[in-house]
Amino acid sequence: MDDKHNATVLIVEDEVFVRMIAADSLADEGFVILEAGHADEALALLAQHPQVAILFTDINMPGEIDGLQLADTVAALYPNVRVVVTSGRERVAQSRLPDHGIYLAKPYSTKRLAEVVHAQARS
Repeated sequence: MDDKHNATVLIVEDEVFVRMIAADSLADEGFVILEAGHADEALALLAQHPQVAILFTDINMPGEIDGLQLADTVAALYPNVRVVVTSGRERVAQSRLPDHGIYLAKPYSTKRLAEVVHAQARS
């Protein structure tokens, strides 16, 4: 997979300001960005956009499905989609993530976010 050129990232974050910063910083890195405020919206976008290469999701979100459940669902339905999970409230063991998943603790810098997403785009 090409590192950044036209790779599509789906950002799932219920805090609009946090989502906006992540989206802007990754767009500046050359990624194509889709945004969702919760897991149900993310799953609908994934069904409509098969080109999504990377899911970047917060764990704690409103709705029936949290970010870890979303990551598991995406890994099962879309095995080629790489996953990055973030949280400011809890740490996540690597064993709890889908294969090739990465945990990124909040608060994260936009530089660190870009590094992690680039790494996933290359994997």
